[in-house]
This record gives sequence, structure tokens and C-alpha cells, in this order.
Amino acid sequence: MTDHTEIPDDSIHDGQGTYDVVLLVEQALSPADAKQVRSLHVEIEDPVVYHVLLPLEDAAARIEASLGTLGAGDLMAAPALAMNDVDIEALRKECQENSSAELQQTLVALKEAGGTCHGKVTSEPPVDALTAMVAAVDAREAIILTRPHVVAEFFHVDWTSRARRKLGVPVLHLIEHENFDEQASGSGEGVTGL
Repeated sequence: MTDHTEIPDDSIHDGQGTYDVVLLVEQALSPADAKQVRSLHVEIEDPVVYHVLLPLEDAAARIEASLGTLGAGDLMAAPALAMNDVDIEALRKECQENSSAELQQTLVALKEAGGTCHGKVTSEPPVDALTAMVAAVDAREAIILTRPHVVAEFFHVDWTSRARRKLGVPVLHLIEHENFDEQASGSGEGVTGL
């Protein structure tokens, strides 16, 4: 007696199921960024679904960054710098609103480029959120879109390097606001040769 049990076809060209891609973005995608992302998947016949993660802008980091711009002499001359003057809760709310607006802009850009997408603002560490989403949707790949970070990438502490160590799916790092030709030739701001 012959067993006619069908072995499931895991092809991305059979029109069955979805091809899930998790996008970790540092800032809102431009329409050109969204078109580039879509161009990576135009030949896949399964429906492609993008799951966008945008880390919540950190209010504390903004305060630290603004204080960091003060020179040491300024701090010594003005030790009475009052944190009371900074409305932390208002700053947190502004950060949440900015991040939500950037997420919506990204989703609109992807939809206008022909993509199906969902997204969320996350307060988790970015690579942890990416890892959890890849597992949750059984993603076939992850794409990280960032501004150039020469120092972080050089020392392999950037999101992409950390994600590659944690995930079992291909991880593609793209530089936002640069087309593929600029990234490949080094004429843009992206890191090359490191």
C-alpha cells in the first residue's frame, strides 16, 4: 500500500500562505524607501506582508542629548540647572506622538508602494522587539532600515549585527533615503568597505 500523504510545499511561488517580512525602521520611510523595499519582493508570488516596528523615541535620551551639548564649563558655571523646568511627562507624550506619526507615514508609504502592512511603535529594545516579531509571525526575512551609524557599525554593536547574531532568517540592512545604487557604489552616506 502506497502512502499518498502530501508533503507541504514551502515554495514562495505557490500562492499559498504569506511571505512575512519584519521591518525595523529608525525613522519614517520616505516613498522612495518604501518603493525600494517593495522592489525586493515583486517576484514573490505569495502575498507579502510587512510587519513594521518603529522604536519609541526615548524622552530620557533626548534630555541627555540636550544636556550633553552643554560644555563642561557651562555645567560648572550653572550647577543649578533645574530638571524641574523640563516637563518629562509632556516630553514623553510628544515622543509617543512623534513616533506614532512616523509609523503612520511609513505604513502609508508602503501601502502606496503596493504593500500590505501592519505596524507598531515599540518601547522594547529594538533587536529584542525584532526577534519577538520574527518569531510571532514566522517571518521569512528581516530588514533593518537606519540612518548611517559609522561608529556603531564599525564595532558591530548596531541593530543589524546584533540581529544577525540572534535570528535564523536573512537580515538585510538598508540605509534610509539612499537608493540601492548609492548604497552599492558608496556615493551616498552609507558605510562601505567596513
